Amino acid sequence: MRILHTMLRVGDLDRSIKFYTEVLGMRLLRRNDYPDGKFTLAFIGYQDESEGAVIELTHNWGVESYELGTGYGHIALEVEDAYAACAEIKARGGVVTREAGPMKHGTTVIAFVQDPDGYKVELIQRKS
Repeated sequence: MRILHTMLRVGDLDRSIKFYTEVLGMRLLRRNDYPDGKFTLAFIGYQDESEGAVIELTHNWGVESYELGTGYGHIALEVEDAYAACAEIKARGGVVTREAGPMKHGTTVIAFVQDPDGYKVELIQRKS
């Protein structure tokens, strides 16, 4: 068994695809409209679905926003240098909600950014 994807419901699919591809550097792997169900699915990731887990962005037509709730945590991405990643994300128009630095009660360097729908994405610096 393996993890295939994590699904996020988004209010503006094009805006979300732009964030994940242009700000976080992922690729749009596939996008399909389902007119009978009135929704569109887009799969994004750093590698093909056959090689690793990806993110499924689900846009239900006519829904512009969702309440995030209190149960959702975040998506985590490994980065070479969290400080440089934050600078690059800001330069691309992304929002950093927690600057890079050691996590509380530990030494791992982390940062958090926020996607256009308010979902948190944690950046974890690769350990040397």
